[in-house]
Amino acid sequence: MTGNLTLLENTLAAAKREGRAALIAYLPAGFPTVEGGIAAMRAVLDAGADILEVGLPHSDPVLDGPVIQTAADIALRSGTRIRDVLRTVREVHRASGKPVLVMTYWNPVSRYGIERFAAELADAGGAGCILPDLPVQESARWREQAAAHGLATVFVAAPSTTNERLREITSACSGFVYAAALMGVTGTRESPGSSADTLVHRLRATTGLPICVGIGISTPAQATAVASYADGVIVGSALVAAMLDAPDADIGPEAARTLTTSLAGALRA
Repeated sequence: MTGNLTLLENTLAAAKREGRAALIAYLPAGFPTVEGGIAAMRAVLDAGADILEVGLPHSDPVLDGPVIQTAADIALRSGTRIRDVLRTVREVHRASGKPVLVMTYWNPVSRYGIERFAAELADAGGAGCILPDLPVQESARWREQAAAHGLATVFVAAPSTTNERLREITSACSGFVYAAALMGVTGTRESPGSSADTLVHRLRATTGLPICVGIGISTPAQATAVASYADGVIVGSALVAAMLDAPDADIGPEAARTLTTSLAGALRA
């Protein structure tokens, strides 16, 4: 089975034809359990998310804020491993038919085996990988394997990135470009700020790929504001927080569903 890069591209294009930004949801695999994570991911896709990012829990999530760090720690303490992440991708994609990417730090992929990971992710129906800490200049081996297996390679661009560096990043991307709305780690904010709008316009000067904005987006109003200039809106910490704040783990998926319904409704209004 080849990967689902084409499905990802078609999903983003369909949202654009509808005159809206795509809603991309992030949740970590294994949180609060592998089964509970799958249930939550199926819930957010059923509630209107167009694309899903499955987080691969890592012991040193340097780019993640305290909310996602907490969820990753819960997943790791329950024994979540790469095989569970791949199982999550397979089951969620099979149930929804929607694009499912893995967001992961590079070390776990490198240790697992680059070719092995790419092949198994494609076999599970994965659409690609978001790699926030892999330098573009060191990514040739991964991009070769990703291309061979029909997987997207998504890198993250920050507001502080120079124009020359933006060109390097976008030329190495496929599927879409991840624009970080803010400097710093993931988490909810009162406002994504104006830096995201500026960054998206700078990125559009370097690429024709869709540009999806994440970090700091947690409410329907924030999502709507970002959707006015971006092709996709990425929400992660707010969904994880909704599950963490639920009275018990069984209610967590419904809490994520409720928030996703409001976000999706705002983007489709």
